[in-house]
Amino acid sequence: MYTFKKEERLCNKRLIDGLFHNGSSFLCYPYKVSWQLVTAGAVPAQIVFSVGKKRFKRAVIRNLIKRRLREAYRLHKQQHLYDHLTAQGKSLILSVGYVGKQVEAYAFIETKMIKMLNQLNEQVAKQ
Repeated sequence: MYTFKKEERLCNKRLIDGLFHNGSSFLCYPYKVSWQLVTAGAVPAQIVFSVGKKRFKRAVIRNLIKRRLREAYRLHKQQHLYDHLTAQGKSLILSVGYVGKQVEAYAFIETKMIKMLNQLNEQVAKQ
């Protein structure tokens, strides 16, 4: 339940390109989220996390932020995203880009992740 397996990670370059060219997006500070509905796959959602090199020059800092993002997503994906998607019979791919200006505490990242997942559910339900 609280896992983040390889099948849930978005690695396919063709899908990622299609996501950024044809997908919808919204801003939920400190995240910029791009998402797109796809045909039902093995998991309800596939996700990729990114942190800009322009804003955070050191790889150690970028990796720290990505670790915090993945952990917050791993703990809250089931109740805030997967349950809603399976109820609607939908599957999606999404990208979460960190656009914050400084490294935030994990508690802040976690509360914003919950807010972002709820906002994503609203947008998916509209479509």
